[in-house]
Amino acid sequence: MNSRSEALAARLEKGAASLAALGAALSEREWQKRLPHDGRRVGVIVHHVASMYPIEIQLAQSLAAGQPIAGVTWDVVHTINHGHAEENDGVTKEAALALLATNSAAAAAAIRALSDIELDRAAPVSLNSDAPLTCQYFLEDHAVRHSYHHLAGVRTALGR
Repeated sequence: MNSRSEALAARLEKGAASLAALGAALSEREWQKRLPHDGRRVGVIVHHVASMYPIEIQLAQSLAAGQPIAGVTWDVVHTINHGHAEENDGVTKEAALALLATNSAAAAAAIRALSDIELDRAAPVSLNSDAPLTCQYFLEDHAVRHSYHHLAGVRTALGR
């Protein structure tokens, strides 16, 4: 473990904990509320963040190994998100929060295992027009940012 990977992991954990705290405090009506312009329920969003951590970490680990990310486009992401929303529309608070706790802890542990050399490795990323991105940038833009991004949307939708 090093200070950079520790800082990234701690930021991921803070975001996940903030999303979990908000989710835990919601009424069932708030949990079921659909987000404007998104259409997914709040609970589905929480479950979505939890579900995406393993994928985001796997992609970051590819970059850490110097391998490009190919075939991942925004169309693919939207298809995955749409399928996830349909399959998990009735997700319970308990299930979503448990998955968030498990997968955020695993994501943080995987980040902590990265060296500075791995964080600095860059390779083309199809999601970003094949721009060569570092593993650290990819982590910050996806796994670390993900909970904060959706937390802001949920708070806005709920007027909090």
